[in-house]
Amino acid sequence: MKNNLITIIVATFNADSCLENLIESIISQDANYEFILIDGGSKDKTIEIIKKYQSYINYWISESDKGIYDAWNKGIAKATGDWIMFLGADDYLKSNALKKYYNFLNVHPRIEDLLFLSSKREMIDLKGNLIRTTGYSWEWPLFKKFMTVSHPGALHSSRLFEKYGMYNIDYKISGDYELLLRPRENLNAAFMADVTVIMSEGGTSDSIKAITEYFKATTQTGGSSKASASINAIIVVLKFIVKKSLRKIGLNVYLKR
Repeated sequence: MKNNLITIIVATFNADSCLENLIESIISQDANYEFILIDGGSKDKTIEIIKKYQSYINYWISESDKGIYDAWNKGIAKATGDWIMFLGADDYLKSNALKKYYNFLNVHPRIEDLLFLSSKREMIDLKGNLIRTTGYSWEWPLFKKFMTVSHPGALHSSRLFEKYGMYNIDYKISGDYELLLRPRENLNAAFMADVTVIMSEGGTSDSIKAITEYFKATTQTGGSSKASASINAIIVVLKFIVKKSLRKIGLNVYLKR
């Protein structure tokens, strides 16, 4: 292996309301890391914040792109670490998250074969209140039905991209899921049962549009038949509607798919 270094890639666009919290959570980590930030040409104060912290950032650029997966691909091209982590501008790392990952990797019996390592995350509302803790171990064929792992804060071996390619920028929401479907049952994955990331609920990943992209990924990449994928999509849509309805009356419900 090259160096067992963790590269953190963050894609931003007009993220001045939350970016500083994320950066502070990264630079407070008591562990070695590489920090790459790809901005999509922000017009707010994002660039000011980046320049404020640029001494902590190994590489950054601000230019127009074709979406988050295009930005991540640019970051991957600059990464030098064995392990790559992707974070959203409104995410932030828990204290000692990187140290926990390094400790896990140092004792893992099959690290040379490992391609993906995920953990848990805490979901919060706009007021910062905890909604739920989620993130499950990778399991095939359950993963073929829906994104059951917590992608924010997960570690991807650089060999994963070397073997299966970069993100497909035709996807706008579910490209992370599509890429992890490519190895199918041959993905060598592990799970660390610790919370490493805090993430705000909402956004495009929590939408009907995202479910449509999941359907596309499961059929075109995951090998699911359109019939089985359609049945699963209907179930997921119903769960989505129930979740949103219960949320309005103050009840938080989340079911493993």
